[in-house]
Amino acid sequence: MLDEYEISRYDRQIRLLGVEGQEKLKNATVLVVGAGGLGSAVLTYLAYAGVGRLIVVDREYVELSNLNRQILYKDSDIGKPKAMVACEKIKEIYPKIQVECYNRAFDREFGEKIVKIADVVVDALDNWDDRLLLNELCVKYGKPMIHAGVEGWYGQITTIIPGKTPCLYCIRPLRQTRRSDVRNPLPVIGVTPGVLGALQAAEAIKLITNTGHPLYGRLLIVDLYSMEFRSIEIKRNPRCPVCGSIS
Repeated sequence: MLDEYEISRYDRQIRLLGVEGQEKLKNATVLVVGAGGLGSAVLTYLAYAGVGRLIVVDREYVELSNLNRQILYKDSDIGKPKAMVACEKIKEIYPKIQVECYNRAFDREFGEKIVKIADVVVDALDNWDDRLLLNELCVKYGKPMIHAGVEGWYGQITTIIPGKTPCLYCIRPLRQTRRSDVRNPLPVIGVTPGVLGALQAAEAIKLITNTGHPLYGRLLIVDLYSMEFRSIEIKRNPRCPVCGSIS
């Protein structure tokens, strides 16, 4: 049940989602893996939207070069664990929220424990090794996953429903970045992860409240340089080693 504070705070959203929709957000658990550029925007908007429980996983520490795009952090946070700082900021945004912070790598053992307790999973990672592992675990536990990736002025986003849409492994030929490539980080304009992260948050809200038309079987290509948005159809690979055998 929503109290008077929540009804007043979320009045504009309730006009669209109804009290029932806002209660669904309040009762939802969203796992966000990655608290960098994408994660900063996703976490901020989900906290402002009234999601009741956020789980944050990131093993990195705030660096000066992060501050052009990772909007949860400032100079005084340099050297601190991103996950911990992110959770402190989230609590400031919405004091009633439940947040769990993990300053650690996302690996299989940990992922097995954490993915299955989430209602929605957000891929805010920056490498394909971890993304494909997250994708595999989401398929295993039947969890919807919202993927986004960015480079320069460009981004891509899709929503994966195991057994119904292509999984990330089905479309992985679009790009593969190995963990070793972290030494040569991709260039990016600060607004790009902000836009894609906001889109991920919108997809999460739609999934939780069963509203609108999520990006099922579609990959949205965002080109901020020419300000063009293009949606392309993507299909499941029946021979996919990750999702091909489920229905």
